Amino acid sequence: MNDMKLEKFSIGIGDRFLHQGEAQLRAIMKMNNAGYNISPVWNKSNREHIYVGSVPADTRVEADEAVKALNFKGSYFVDADHINLETVGKYIDTSNFFTLDVASFIGIESSQEELEDFILSCRRFMGQLHIPGLEKPLNVTADLLKTIAGKFLAAAKQASDIYMFLKKEKGEGNFITEVSMDEVESPQTPVELFFILKMLAEKSIPVQTIAPKFTGRFNKGVDYVGDLDQFALEFEQNLLIIDFAVKEFGLPAEIKLSVHSGSDKFTIYPIMANLLKMHDKGLHLKTAGTTWLEEVIGLSLGGEDSLTLVKEIYKEALHKKDILCAPYADVIDIDDKKLPKVSEVETWTGQKFADTLRHIPGHPDYNPDFRQLIHVAYSLAATMGTEYTDLLKKYADIIGQCVEENIYERHLKRLFAV
Repeated sequence: MNDMKLEKFSIGIGDRFLHQGEAQLRAIMKMNNAGYNISPVWNKSNREHIYVGSVPADTRVEADEAVKALNFKGSYFVDADHINLETVGKYIDTSNFFTLDVASFIGIESSQEELEDFILSCRRFMGQLHIPGLEKPLNVTADLLKTIAGKFLAAAKQASDIYMFLKKEKGEGNFITEVSMDEVESPQTPVELFFILKMLAEKSIPVQTIAPKFTGRFNKGVDYVGDLDQFALEFEQNLLIIDFAVKEFGLPAEIKLSVHSGSDKFTIYPIMANLLKMHDKGLHLKTAGTTWLEEVIGLSLGGEDSLTLVKEIYKEALHKKDILCAPYADVIDIDDKKLPKVSEVETWTGQKFADTLRHIPGHPDYNPDFRQLIHVAYSLAATMGTEYTDLLKKYADIIGQCVEENIYERHLKRLFAV
């Protein structure tokens, strides 16, 4: 039995340095006051904790304190983001949402017996599989099933292993389960998603959100790059596949799509809003680094001391670009020729720095290459220790305004087509 449930709409809010919990929550509450019911989910990955020197309990404290300070009455969650069997243990006590990252197990070989058993269990879907709402039936052959089983059975087993560990440690129904397969090279097709959901159901995983890989680039902190019509087609197909899979396999009725690296994907927000409304479906949208970028923007507008510091971060980032970008190679595209020289940035006013970094499509100063480099440079701020965090406190008001405005005006209002 799965007692703990997400609201129909939820948003993953990331905060590298744990200072913007209230500002993020204010944006969500403003949207909820307008008639929505969005669950905030504070998410922070193991990698981020390592880079900034925080621990999972810090995220729980930030969430609880923000909720208490603003008297938030809705449901909220703390996400152990992109965990696996090696890292999950440290999140047991403080998280109630777990993103099971099984992407690295896609393509891992399963036994011949497991492959044959799965194919046998799919016999009733062979031939023309009609999914309500899809224009064309899915053509399911034995060869296709063999390929799908070869790609995804090991990943489903890994998800099961993590889930069973969590069930034992936390108790059934005491946490939200998300399965992530987005950090791979190739998107999952609709027919693959259908049988992935079958695998998860057979493993008795009460998955409430699933994060597939979509066509196109979901680069960190910048807009979607790809064919919008193709994205719309895939997104709608996935909604319909999930709806059908719920009925076929007994998955939780509230299961919904999760879009990772979802911050700043402004061109696809109206597409998603339209399709979600058309099919009356929910969504989990994960954002993270966009709040760190708003901190930098707020600091650039704060005073000479904070402007000097963010210019130093850029200088160091440019010097250490290859090291900083390596862990994010699959989710950033930076054109070195479009990065401003340090000598040029040194002459900038705080407003110029902010306008270059802030994601305002069409603004003459906006530079997505500059933005992506700053996005991956948060570990540099961590090395500054209290020099950085003291300035966050000093300029808390202006930073908070930037964070709240960014989430509310540029994300939530666009996503819900307000």
